[in-house]
Amino acid sequence: MLVKVCGITSVEDARDAVAAGATALGFNFFAKSPRFVEPEALAEWVDEVPRDVVRVGVFVNESAAHVAEVVEQCRLDVAQLHGDATVVDVRTWLARSVDGGFRAEDLTEEPEAWLLDAPAGALHGGTGTTFDWALVRGLQQRIVLAGGLDGGNVARAIEVAQPWGVDACSRLESAPGRKDRAKVAAFVTAARGAFALMGTNTK
Repeated sequence: MLVKVCGITSVEDARDAVAAGATALGFNFFAKSPRFVEPEALAEWVDEVPRDVVRVGVFVNESAAHVAEVVEQCRLDVAQLHGDATVVDVRTWLARSVDGGFRAEDLTEEPEAWLLDAPAGALHGGTGTTFDWALVRGLQQRIVLAGGLDGGNVARAIEVAQPWGVDACSRLESAPGRKDRAKVAAFVTAARGAFALMGTNTK
């Protein structure tokens, strides 16, 4: 079970997500994102995040050398790669958009997990829109489901897609880059409950 709150830009939001029970936090290094965080700034407080919470760096079209540098600087656990970003020797999640033309056989690489999101164009995520979760049900790969998730729909998303993890961002905000504590708590609680039920139903 992985429950990720992405787009964390402050230590206060990180603490709130951890207190709510999130098992992973995402930090966005894409400069065009409203949730962009400077690596130097994150490095100053990232150790406030407990080591049993997965620290995920979000990268778009970055070189392997740059990704590796930021991963080391910010003491990250995973590199989540969008666009043409490539990296070696780092735990890697590859992001792909899911639309009507999505085919499981297109997932040819072998990352630790695939982050599957709604199409977002140049924004590479964070639009708050969903996709048809049934399209990814039954995939053999480890899946992190993203795209428009919140406390009101994540349980249904988990029921339909049966992913390894879920990821939410924009629907948990009070403003771009600022999390709403109540929305974060509702999402995490609903996700953890749905994963617990899914585990019960699969025994």
